[in-house]
Amino acid sequence: MQKFEHGGDIKSVIRENNLNEIMDFSANINPYGLSSNIKNAILADLDNIIHYPQPNAEDLRKKIGETYNIASDKIIVGNGAVEIIYTLCHILKPKNALIVSPGFSEYERAARSAGADIHYAMLDEKLDFNSPMRDIIVNIKGNDLLFIGNPNNPTGTLYMLEDMELLIEHAENNGCFVVVDESFMDFIKTSEAFSVLPLVEKYHNLLVLHSLTKFYAIPGLRLGFAATDHEVLDPLYAAKDIWNVNSLAQAAGMAALDDKKYQRRSRTYTRTEINYLYEELSTLDKLKVYEPTVNFILVNISKTGLTATQLREKLLKYNIIIRNCANYPGLDENYVRFAVRTREENDELVDALTEILE
Repeated sequence: MQKFEHGGDIKSVIRENNLNEIMDFSANINPYGLSSNIKNAILADLDNIIHYPQPNAEDLRKKIGETYNIASDKIIVGNGAVEIIYTLCHILKPKNALIVSPGFSEYERAARSAGADIHYAMLDEKLDFNSPMRDIIVNIKGNDLLFIGNPNNPTGTLYMLEDMELLIEHAENNGCFVVVDESFMDFIKTSEAFSVLPLVEKYHNLLVLHSLTKFYAIPGLRLGFAATDHEVLDPLYAAKDIWNVNSLAQAAGMAALDDKKYQRRSRTYTRTEINYLYEELSTLDKLKVYEPTVNFILVNISKTGLTATQLREKLLKYNIIIRNCANYPGLDENYVRFAVRTREENDELVDALTEILE
């Protein structure tokens, strides 16, 4: 199970290290924090937990459709985007799954749980993990399911819409179903240049996955959605619980998608902090910092003389937790990932790293 561990388990870290508080750089959550509108919507809906939630989150699906300009009858809402990944794998029952790597570990875990053999299309570190799309396409043949993050976690790799369509079209011609995970796309102001959501109407071998928990800072509620063709959507609905999304998560989702001010300010604030933390980390000579596209930064620490495990332990003394990336296929103990946090927290991280690496 260690292979599939994630960041963000701060309760365990606090308990195991006897800490009172911690700055969590291990989970890629919007540093702008929880919207007051979302919080108020949850509180206002609290008394309704004596009732069942709306089946299949019908109102929320309509709101998602309006927000992302996609037909609501192409959408399914999940108890987190990860639930949809697992349900999909157990429906498709792929024999061979191709994963663009390094990538989110739940792709592999879900595919393995459905009996698939796993293959990797490795992004090239020599190209700062920005491999050309043709290097992924050549791996498709012989696979019946492909997972790709766009933007990709943890590398930040981001492909243009035109490149993504080439991939999807080639996969369709080779009998391969494509899952494009756009869980971090909301952080990108010009998302229309990258998002493949409009292609759901065109291709039958495409499912676009989207998280609402990262951008809206509600990972504890678990909320995500996917858009796909009815050939896959109908079996997804048949395979899931009709009350899979609780009423508080549905209320939070409705409020989140209506909160245009929060969306605008979040993108501005987060972009400022992404640029700031990247520039500050880049001043530390012993770090190789890969240029970020969204709210996390991958770093090669091989020149520090420390392993990722050792650096993580040292930073815990500063009440800071980071993501050790050694369990990502294609990475090892030379890699860590820093989430982008508030200015004060980002400064604390840079100060701690400066002292450790002196």
